[in-house]
Amino acid sequence: MDRTSLLAQVREADRLDKLKSFSIIDTPGEHEFDSIVLLAQRLLNVPIALVSLLDDTRQWFKARCGIGVTETGRGEALCSHAIHVDDMMVVEDALQDQRFVDNALVLGPPYLRFYAGVPLRPSAPGHSDDLAGIGTLCVIDTAPRRFTDDDRAVLRQLAALVSALISARSSAATAMRLSQEAQRHAEMLERQQLQLGQAERMAGLGSWRLDLADMSLHWSDQVYAIYGVPLGQMPSIEEGLSFYPQERRAEFKALIERAASTGESFDLESDFRTADGRDRRVRSIGEAQLHEGRPTALIGVFQDVTDRHAREQTLRLSADTDRLTGLPNRSCFEQRLGETFARARGRAEPLCLLLLDLDGFKDVNDTFGHAAGDEVLRVMADRLRRITAPNAFAARLGGDEFVVLLTRPRDCARAEEAILSLLQSLRHLVDKDGQRRGVSATVGAAFLDDDIVEPSELTHRADLALYEAKRVQRGTGQIHGAKRPVTLGAALHAARG
Repeated sequence: MDRTSLLAQVREADRLDKLKSFSIIDTPGEHEFDSIVLLAQRLLNVPIALVSLLDDTRQWFKARCGIGVTETGRGEALCSHAIHVDDMMVVEDALQDQRFVDNALVLGPPYLRFYAGVPLRPSAPGHSDDLAGIGTLCVIDTAPRRFTDDDRAVLRQLAALVSALISARSSAATAMRLSQEAQRHAEMLERQQLQLGQAERMAGLGSWRLDLADMSLHWSDQVYAIYGVPLGQMPSIEEGLSFYPQERRAEFKALIERAASTGESFDLESDFRTADGRDRRVRSIGEAQLHEGRPTALIGVFQDVTDRHAREQTLRLSADTDRLTGLPNRSCFEQRLGETFARARGRAEPLCLLLLDLDGFKDVNDTFGHAAGDEVLRVMADRLRRITAPNAFAARLGGDEFVVLLTRPRDCARAEEAILSLLQSLRHLVDKDGQRRGVSATVGAAFLDDDIVEPSELTHRADLALYEAKRVQRGTGQIHGAKRPVTLGAALHAARG
């Protein structure tokens, strides 16, 4: 082994001894470190911020935000490189840096593209200050970005504060230096607090803290704004829950109690009515602060997500809706059938599936054109919607195929009446340019029974019944397993008798 390699091994061993002297690896989270990474995340507008400490095999996160894992292998850690620089390592685009193009954290979660890290070199008695850092304060983005001189100054100052905090944990003398350091940073942090408040308002995001010792609650200004209450007029926890719908309050209260008891984090999104009567959508995220393994406080963020929720609902409705008819589409039906099937099997409830095929529809298309055919589909869908709403589920499967799910016991018991109603209502005459074409429906139905174990089997039985009805006479209905068809003629004859 050459002299350079031997010296590197010795210095790495000294670095590991220095890290060990702080007794910080695998310790519970601490508010001070958590606050710094949250401040770094917000001030530098990045999704991920970390206090990362590196032992011989891994990087472990003393504090983190924006990432779920608590550690990774040291081999792929960019921090393994950053601890050796004098000031700061900045990678503005990892895919353009030959050192990291094949890195697992770049090619896979968290899909790192930007990285900036300042090595942490807290002072420790008996250890040299010029060793590689014991870790870093770093910020990460999933997209490439520029890192300005102002950004570097902020990250450098926050890293200095982290190093001071680490030193403070090991001796009272260093704790005194931390106090002096914190005082020097106080004015800077006060100025940055204004910027943080502006960022909260722009994002519709506030922060909160619940002290479990006395159950005192602390809100940032933006939380007051979202609730629509004046600054300082904080409601009690029970009063705060009253802003949520009645059916969500017990759930939210249970989440808070579980977090306070077990330290389990939570993430809840709900409708919400503000103090001034505005209907909003909010998201509340909380996690426990631990001391000696026990929760001492809950901290989290509270965000108004009304606009995002509205966009998601619009996209979801568009994805689940047939454009031509406005009915749910095949994808929506298959999801609904799976959910309804599972519930019916689990609760021993009835379920009846009706498949509908339009007779004469092709003739309308061939004679009058596709515009006339589309109008027929819209007319049939509108009639189907009126017949089934609000007690059944109707959808268009595609082409001239429709489906209806009956779930109420009394509707399933009257399935023949439902089929007759469909046969009668879905009779339609197209009269155009002196020519007439009639359209009707043929229906195949199947009931859920003990022999059916998959939703597809129920659909298959209804399809067999539909095929049988078409074979015998179009414009009629057939229930799978029944000996006689369901026809309008039979119904009229029975009515006259």
